[in-house]
Amino acid sequence: MKTRILSGLIMAPLLILVLIGGQCITAACFIIAVMGIREFFNGFKHMNVNPSYPIAVVSIILLYAGYIGGKYAADAAERGFTGNELLLPWFVITIIMCLIYLFKIEERKLEDAMATITGILYIGFFSYHAVLTENEFWFVCSRHVSPVWLILITAFCTDIFAYFGGYFLGKHKLCPVISPKKTIEGSICGILGSVAFTWLFAYFFVEERSLVVWFMVIGVLGGIISQIGDLTASIFKRKMGIKDYGNLIPGHGGVLDRFDSVLFTAPMVYYSLKAMYVIYFINVNA
Repeated sequence: MKTRILSGLIMAPLLILVLIGGQCITAACFIIAVMGIREFFNGFKHMNVNPSYPIAVVSIILLYAGYIGGKYAADAAERGFTGNELLLPWFVITIIMCLIYLFKIEERKLEDAMATITGILYIGFFSYHAVLTENEFWFVCSRHVSPVWLILITAFCTDIFAYFGGYFLGKHKLCPVISPKKTIEGSICGILGSVAFTWLFAYFFVEERSLVVWFMVIGVLGGIISQIGDLTASIFKRKMGIKDYGNLIPGHGGVLDRFDSVLFTAPMVYYSLKAMYVIYFINVNA
């Protein structure tokens, strides 16, 4: 219970950044990526695997520098820019850097490069989808409310409702080997909580009533994907032999322990909104 309260206090500055929106969200995602990758790589060191943190930081800087530079250049030329245009070159450069890391063949193992790539994609690229969501779908919500709220609602509401649902109703274990405390009842409550709050969000901040059903679908998917993200983080920690990724809150974990489910809901929300845009705004209004 105390962990949930402390986690909520840590989330407060993030919520303020989301309220401000725009480049504040970009800054928040960049910081989470850089700090999260460091924690992730420290976990690998417990397995005698040594990914390259400098390469990861350079890769994340290139990703965000490309986005910011491309956006300002497009604005100056009065052209559209989504942030997707430079992703393929970024992927190629990142993979090449990780493979060059192996050139000191006497000192480094294949696992070192693979762990570097995994950290960059799993934490850096997944969290970048929040930036893409803010940039591409700012128009979906009314009253200047950021669509990034969907990412946070599906992640945190699932976590909160799953916790209390499992605490009061839990009887049947969900994945006892991966996470012994999680229950099927808690999982169902988490999904229902995600759906309920995405519906509330849509009811108050989406003017197009026909989109409410879309948002409820996002709530269902978010409830499922969020828990997959949480379980994935648990698998990594078990394999690494650690309890928490970091010590941002002494005794309560680090950045990744707070954002493990967000890493999965960010891509889910982005691609769900992408599908909604194609099906509704383009096909229906054609």
